[in-house]
Amino acid sequence: MYTGAIMSSLVVIAHDMRSTHNVGSLFRTMDGLGVKKIYLTGYTAYPAIVNDSRLPYIAAKLDAQIHKTALGAEKYVKWEHNGSLEETITKLKDNGYTMVALEQDTRSVSLEKYVPLQSKIALLLGTETTGLTKEQLALCDEIIEIPMHGTKESFNVVQAAAIAVYVLSQKL
Repeated sequence: MYTGAIMSSLVVIAHDMRSTHNVGSLFRTMDGLGVKKIYLTGYTAYPAIVNDSRLPYIAAKLDAQIHKTALGAEKYVKWEHNGSLEETITKLKDNGYTMVALEQDTRSVSLEKYVPLQSKIALLLGTETTGLTKEQLALCDEIIEIPMHGTKESFNVVQAAAIAVYVLSQKL
């Protein structure tokens, strides 16, 4: 098991991720990269839990869909669900994390040029189709982006997260 610096210093927040397949893929990918914890906020689907407040058939359906791509990683990667992104960000900032959004924005810094100011980073991912809002970006300390060189303007959210986490792991 990987026990390097990234395990204890990098967490990921998946906000309003609509695809359960992306959620499952995020669990599997972050497990492989050694991410400490995933926070699932907004309407992002999450695995079934004890005393689940969702209707049993809804919880079971979402759990099965997440498991299909996570392949069990959802049982090994620590995770937490909170409907409120703002509460999650406040909690992480209070615990010394720098909030870094992964988004294309006029204020963003290229991932390759980004220099973390400290070793505890919370990487914020937005919805697959529209990304993060200006209000959500305003909650962040820094914004990074992955330069695009082809004809498409963005990567799949999990692919982008994998690239960002891998590069950040080299810088921490």
